[in-house]
Amino acid sequence: MLREIVLDTETTGTDHAKGDRIIEIGCVELLNHIPTGKNYHVYINPEYPVSPGAFAVHGLSDDFLADKRVFAAVVEEFYDFIRDARLVIHNAAFDIGFINAEFARTGHPAIDLADVVDTLTMARRKHPGAANNLDALCSRYGIDNSKRTKHGALLDAEILAEVYIELIGGRQVGFDLSAQPAKGGGNAVRLAAASRREVKPRPMMTRLTDAERAAHAAFIEQLGANAVWRDYIGEAGPDAS
Repeated sequence: MLREIVLDTETTGTDHAKGDRIIEIGCVELLNHIPTGKNYHVYINPEYPVSPGAFAVHGLSDDFLADKRVFAAVVEEFYDFIRDARLVIHNAAFDIGFINAEFARTGHPAIDLADVVDTLTMARRKHPGAANNLDALCSRYGIDNSKRTKHGALLDAEILAEVYIELIGGRQVGFDLSAQPAKGGGNAVRLAAASRREVKPRPMMTRLTDAERAAHAAFIEQLGANAVWRDYIGEAGPDAS
């Protein structure tokens, strides 16, 4: 079974090498590309000031983060959640750079970027020359991102999970074929309905010869009018349409 974690982070700035830190992590679990409903979300006290530019993007202030746990206090639960899963990230080099910088401080092994699915790279290959940021991809695939007035790690991970499913071709995410798309879209049921294809059964061609049909009819007659076989096939016989 393929376990994937769609992941997003928010940070104090854009350069971990200059001291910027992670302040929010959001993760969505997929099994065989199907959302399980199991998520991981945490705010983190970075012990480093949030830059004005970053605050304009995500709206997370120093005051809001002041009473949150530091990364070292959440690293084990975060590491356990992503352990043994393939990570799916939009612009993976950015998030992995920050995560590995944090892991280096706590003594955890670094994540190999080559093992991460980068949806930005996928989108650029599929839609060369087009805008491939998350908002543009939501517009292209009809995914509801109306709640995304600010960047937020968990909301962005949930949206990215839907984008990722579209990028890999879309698929039915459940066996409930009677499910209807939720109003407004933006969930797994909507994805199921969007990717569902109606399949019309093709009748199988009979391979019986005329002689075999006659022999079978004679056999049925020998069984009598109350034979169980007649209840099974109906009075019209085995070739009834």
